[in-house]
This record gives sequence, structure tokens and C-alpha cells, in this order.
Amino acid sequence: VQLQASGGGSVQPGGSLRLSCTTSGVALGTYAMGWFRQAPGKEREGVSCMSSIGSTYYKDPVEGRFTISRDNAKNTVYLQLNSLKPDDTAVYYCAAGVTCWLMDYWGKGTLVTVSS
Repeated sequence: VQLQASGGGSVQPGGSLRLSCTTSGVALGTYAMGWFRQAPGKEREGVSCMSSIGSTYYKDPVEGRFTISRDNAKNTVYLQLNSLKPDDTAVYYCAAGVTCWLMDYWGKGTLVTVSS
């Protein structure tokens, strides 16, 4: 199983980014896929998760601003980040697991920096 997050970058507050997580060895319809982040000096935290059947979950700080989606044909999971805030600055990781928030496989992260 391999996961690779990409799409990070530097944006101003209020801006948007779309993160992608390309996968191999993972059938997206059978795994839950999650996005996590780790800000400097803080512990890693969950951001969003999509269950194997497509149910979506968001943690409170990103509810209404971030959207998780997947394209099974491309073996890719996305995280659309809108209305970005400086507090969203972090390394973002994608992960796969049997159920949301309990992940077994992790990819390398992609850095998102929100600053004016």
C-alpha cells in the first residue's frame, strides 16, 4: 500500500487549495480514507474522513470549509480547502484504514502554509 499526498503550497488567508492523495494497493471502495494534519509544535489531528461507503466526516475547525471526495477510477482522494486561515498551516497527510479515524497506512505529507 502506498499513499502520496500532493497539492500543498503557500496561500493568503481566504485562499483555496486542493490536495490530492494518490494511492496504490488500496481499493478505495473498501477502505476508509482520511486526511490528517500536524501543525508546528502540535500533535497530529484528524481533519476529514470518508468511509468505504462514502460517508463523510469533518472535524469542527474545518467543517463547512473543507470537502473530501474521491475518484475511484483514478485511485485518488481529494481534500478541497477553502477559506483558509493561518491556523490551517500544517503538514497534511492522507491515510487509509478499515474505519474512519483508525488508520493503518500513511503517506508522506504535503505542506500547506497560510500567511499574508
